Amino acid sequence: MGDSILRPRVLVVGAGYVGLANAVLLSSSCRVTLFDIDKEKIEKIKNGRSPIADDDIQAFLDSNTDRLEAVSEASAAFIDADYIVIATPTDYDSVSNAFDTSSVEAAVEQARRYSGRAVIILKSTLPVGYTEDLARRFSGSRFLFSPEFLREGKALFDVRFPSRIIFGVPKGQDGMRETAGEAAALFRECSELADAPVLITDASEAEAIKLFSNTYLALRVAFFNELDTYAENYSLDTRDIIEGVCLDPRVGDGYNNPSFGYGGYCLPKDTKQLLANYKNVPNNIIAAVVNANSTRKDHVADRILSLGPGVTGIYRLTMKSGSDNYRHSSVQGIMKRLNAKGKRIIIYEPTMTGDSFFGAAVVNDLATFKRKADVIVANRYDSSLDDVREKVYTRDLFYSD
Repeated sequence: MGDSILRPRVLVVGAGYVGLANAVLLSSSCRVTLFDIDKEKIEKIKNGRSPIADDDIQAFLDSNTDRLEAVSEASAAFIDADYIVIATPTDYDSVSNAFDTSSVEAAVEQARRYSGRAVIILKSTLPVGYTEDLARRFSGSRFLFSPEFLREGKALFDVRFPSRIIFGVPKGQDGMRETAGEAAALFRECSELADAPVLITDASEAEAIKLFSNTYLALRVAFFNELDTYAENYSLDTRDIIEGVCLDPRVGDGYNNPSFGYGGYCLPKDTKQLLANYKNVPNNIIAAVVNANSTRKDHVADRILSLGPGVTGIYRLTMKSGSDNYRHSSVQGIMKRLNAKGKRIIIYEPTMTGDSFFGAAVVNDLATFKRKADVIVANRYDSSLDDVREKVYTRDLFYSD
């Protein structure tokens, strides 16, 4: 599609998984500026290198960046934008029991300072009610909340082939529903699915959709992990049980591969935020999902300790194949429990450049790592471990994420 003066100008704030994937998506139709305060990330993008592990994003940067500009200076980035997409991180703060939304607030302040007329689309994961609170505090600005449902390593694929496109409008701003429909139409036009489902809701409902969606996925992970814990304790074949359960079409076979617990950037923080939103609401399941993750890690650590290793080798800190992100990965919880018992740990993680991580030596020569480790702990198995299979402790039964 050729450029047109009628096409909206888009600014995306935040060059992480969500921001970069959406910037690339929208650049198929619009002039897009990608802004991030991390100058190293921006320089990588300018030089055609993706700052995150995603083959589709890298392929785009290799060949087609005519409509995508990456900048690290705020003033130039915000001017003339029609849509400002905020996709900054909102880590969970265990002291306040809430997301840290300071990066979102900073981006909103910049948007108001430099481009007061723009529609602000929030794609950062937020507590229920946050967008409406912003709309009250920053009257005159136009806010929409649009949740994302992306996988690490597959972010661009998931925005190009969306399961649904959701936009939430703050209550009392019914005039923004038409704007939300226009924004949703733009995202669908840039995708590969002309019939992608579109849902326009109130903003708080859209925020809840995101948190409940991720908590349900965490629930499935926790359920099949507890099934595996039971089977392991009673020497039953977990794989047979799971296959039999999942042949029921009402259950299905998604998110059923046992692991060391759900981890990564999204599920741990989103489940805790949803539980915090339940502060004055009766619940059992949501609290159980959060607690089950800790219980699973206790069980896995106990099983490893029962093997009596002198040196425990941690094979990869990343959560998924094709990902370079190990923030809050579940295996780190296992490491902490082994450390508490005074166990010596070494790590094989080729995406890591340092010599140590939380007191454990990083050994990135695979042959040396395999030789030194008495037990190799692998949340996800890889064929490179075939020659030492008898050393490997894993609950990866289906060889999938």
